[in-house]
Amino acid sequence: MKDLQHYMRDGTLRLAALPLLSLYVHLPWCLKKCPYCDFNSHEVSGASMPEQRYIDALVADLEAALPLVWGRTVHSIFIGGGTPSLFSPAAIDRLLADIRARLRLDAECEITLEANPGTFEKDRFKAFRSAGVTRLSVGVQSFDDAHLKALGRVHDRAQAIAAVQEAAASFETFNLDIMYALPGQNLAGLEKDMRQALALHPPHISIYHLTIEPNTYFAKFPPAIPEEDTAYAMLDRITEMTAQAGLQRYEVSAYAKPGHQCFHNLNYWRFGDYLGIGAGAHSKLSFAHRVVRQVRWREPGLYMEKALAGAAVTRETEVSRVDLPFEFMLNALRLRDGFKLQDFVEKTGLPLAALQPGLEQAESKGLIERDLVTVRPTERGFDFLNDLQALFLAD
Repeated sequence: MKDLQHYMRDGTLRLAALPLLSLYVHLPWCLKKCPYCDFNSHEVSGASMPEQRYIDALVADLEAALPLVWGRTVHSIFIGGGTPSLFSPAAIDRLLADIRARLRLDAECEITLEANPGTFEKDRFKAFRSAGVTRLSVGVQSFDDAHLKALGRVHDRAQAIAAVQEAAASFETFNLDIMYALPGQNLAGLEKDMRQALALHPPHISIYHLTIEPNTYFAKFPPAIPEEDTAYAMLDRITEMTAQAGLQRYEVSAYAKPGHQCFHNLNYWRFGDYLGIGAGAHSKLSFAHRVVRQVRWREPGLYMEKALAGAAVTRETEVSRVDLPFEFMLNALRLRDGFKLQDFVEKTGLPLAALQPGLEQAESKGLIERDLVTVRPTERGFDFLNDLQALFLAD
């Protein structure tokens, strides 16, 4: 890794202050690779996971990165995967202790762990809470056994319900992941899924349209999924049902009760900084004169080898001045409340003139509304978010 002076040298940007900092930790193993999944996840083979060696590698990775974030407070930690709940509570306890020993955490630091019902056993979630996790994100996806089977999930409806009930008993706040537009799903089936989800009183729900990603099993053998019009109707119904249950849609794919928004994800959408450690993890870090992105080695065995040798980063790029407006807007426009114009200036070091052509086009198309302080997507802008974001691409 380059020394700190390399990042602090003069450059084309002038950032008045650094944005808030989060930490992402990637644990790459899962019981079974789902046919739709394009994340960096790897099935656990016959041998057990190298828990301790992997945590050794994460700590070495973090220590090598410390000069880049020295003195900064971490406001959230997100442990994602893979299926992080495959790791033992003792391993998660050690990981968080090692992080606390090296980073200054905010007193209210949100610490999220992704968990799947297929790895659920009684009191396991409670043990994660004792280890210091403050928020669980449960990957339910559906409460319909036929849909779960089609998605290649290792849990069934009963396990999903039991896991969510245990999460609710162990955590003051938690999230449910739900997918829609599933193979063979109709509007009535979607409503049944959502009724079951809402009956469990989750304070936060993340909603994902099933998409066929390249390099997945579904890309090679695509299932029959609902037509686009049906999928739109499903999303409208989800938004109605969640609103009736007191959950507000605060981001394109996220619904929360007051006080239960996910801070970690909000920091992404607000163009905050995040240090990513672990196999294939991405980072976005700001300095006085530049914004830098990093990627770690992807294959777990190679990552461990490289991280333990002090060389976890495989690729690093500086975000160019012309690309910064699009990078900022790609995130900020996902938020229902949009963003403050002053945030753009502070987090990119660019003048508002850099946004002006895109804002004028977006407003003329009815995709945003704005005043002298704030820009926010309209309902139409939310529905055609990709078109809206594309207006800010560099020529």
